[in-house]
Amino acid sequence: MHSDVSFALWSRERQTRIEGVLDRALAAPAGPAAHLHEAMRYAVLGGGKRMRPLLAYAAAELTDARVDAVDAPAAAVELIHAYSLVHDDLPCMDDDVLRRGKPSCHVAFGEATALLAGDALQALAFMVLGQGPGVAAEDCALLGRAAGVAGMAGGQAIDLAASGRMLSAAALATMHRHKTGALIGAAVHLGARRGRALDPQTGAALDRYIDAAGLAFQVIDDVLDVEGSSIALGKTAGKDAAQDKPTFVSALGLAGAKAEAERLRQAAHAALAPCGAAARRLRELADWIVLRSS
Repeated sequence: MHSDVSFALWSRERQTRIEGVLDRALAAPAGPAAHLHEAMRYAVLGGGKRMRPLLAYAAAELTDARVDAVDAPAAAVELIHAYSLVHDDLPCMDDDVLRRGKPSCHVAFGEATALLAGDALQALAFMVLGQGPGVAAEDCALLGRAAGVAGMAGGQAIDLAASGRMLSAAALATMHRHKTGALIGAAVHLGARRGRALDPQTGAALDRYIDAAGLAFQVIDDVLDVEGSSIALGKTAGKDAAQDKPTFVSALGLAGAKAEAERLRQAAHAALAPCGAAARRLRELADWIVLRSS
């Protein structure tokens, strides 16, 4: 299970794999709702880092799970993520016209169809997860909690309410543990649950890793919003400052945010110390999260 191939090759193989899984999940005959189905495929396929599926596949290596057992939960988490991006880009939310280097879903298909596409992608996520081998009711509950008011949706509500206000780094961390970290946590735990049961020590190590890696991802997102270009990011750069949104850069300064990201990267590595070689891919993903340029 634990391969000697490079991280670059491992990640490309898993990205190609999940792209195929998503393509099959979104395959449907043309019909009265063909336009909606086209919008769903547009929102999901042909772009994105697939970080959450990669985390699911990486966590599965801790429990010696078969890679095909991870396909359904990895796809389900990515479908939830894709639906959230469609809704986040709507004029009533972040009002962004660019996503993954192409017009946002509502720009390409209209606001009403984009809203329905997000709804349908969320429903599809639970259908795909429920049809996966060995999936239990608790898996569906875990994903539901991560996506709902106690997780991603709740975090977005906190984010909207915070616009125009200064937040401390601690308050930002609380917000992003909901908005970003909860779904990252679901990816890791759903992947790990596909194999043998985790002992309490390993489960606690994963929770510490999730907290550090999830926050690191958001800190770097905030840094890239300042330093990156729209072409490199595939989305509108400078949007946070333009919308007067609180970020780790506004709370800590650019240098402080970069230092915090590095601290979190080291914390993610330290969290995995009890897990040994089986956590190699999770360690590499923590590095990728912090060192990425888009």
